[in-house]
Amino acid sequence: MHAQLGDRLVVESPATGVTRRDGEIVGLHHDDGTPPYDVRWSDTGEVTLVFPGPDAHVQHLRHERPPSPGQAPPAPAAAQAGHPGDFGRRVAEARRQRGLSLQEAAARARMSPQYLAYLEQRPSEPGIATVLRLADALDTSLSALRGCDQDLPPGQGAALLHPRLTGLGQDECRALLSTHGVGRIAFSAPDGPAAFPVNYEMVDGDVCFRTAPDAAPAAAVGREVAFEVDRVDEVMSRGWSVLVVGRAEAVDDPETADRLHRQARSGPWAGGARTLWVRVRPTRLTGRRITPAGG
Repeated sequence: MHAQLGDRLVVESPATGVTRRDGEIVGLHHDDGTPPYDVRWSDTGEVTLVFPGPDAHVQHLRHERPPSPGQAPPAPAAAQAGHPGDFGRRVAEARRQRGLSLQEAAARARMSPQYLAYLEQRPSEPGIATVLRLADALDTSLSALRGCDQDLPPGQGAALLHPRLTGLGQDECRALLSTHGVGRIAFSAPDGPAAFPVNYEMVDGDVCFRTAPDAAPAAAVGREVAFEVDRVDEVMSRGWSVLVVGRAEAVDDPETADRLHRQARSGPWAGGARTLWVRVRPTRLTGRRITPAGG
């Protein structure tokens, strides 16, 4: 028998009238995922050390199939490559804001520190009961931990107690721009100031984006424009922004346009035929970053 954190241990005897019992495996004692396990039982919420007998089996997380005879068991969760998911980052930040150690938070949430560390350090989607206990233990809300406020405009979270606003150098600005994605192009249009989100690429140090000749962003051609891209980490209350100022020009050379098309790493979200490439060559490049003081 092999298990990973988050799997369910089910105990049910073939004897008639014997009650089925199940619980979440919240602690491993061996790196290869073999018993015994710390199990939090669904009926009582208690965590006990369990040495499964012949009437027990494991239901694997996300309905993974158990290894067949002779097949190597799956790697334990602690050995799997990964990074904290949004849920884990929210949990870890809520715990830090309340000054709780991993052990203290785990005790309040009635789970093992090993399982809490797993939730904070690996992408995971625990059950509603686990999230409710964590929300209660960390004095926060279910929606905050699950990210149900993701559709809200960024920047509504609490400000850092000691924020530090620093300017970014040219090289760092270019490095952040090179992540590509979505930015905003702003300029004075015939009807007044306008700003539009566009998918962009960085090519030879210039901001390049595709649009349709009759689309609103095409009015930027021949004008002085501002292009802005940012990232806001709502959970950690930090972020950065980069601003490019320059003249927008249409890419008229077919070979250059074809090269841009072949090099593009993402397509316009707006869809449709976007055949006009626009290039913004920076004449001014600035950026700022918000971090905790001393961080």
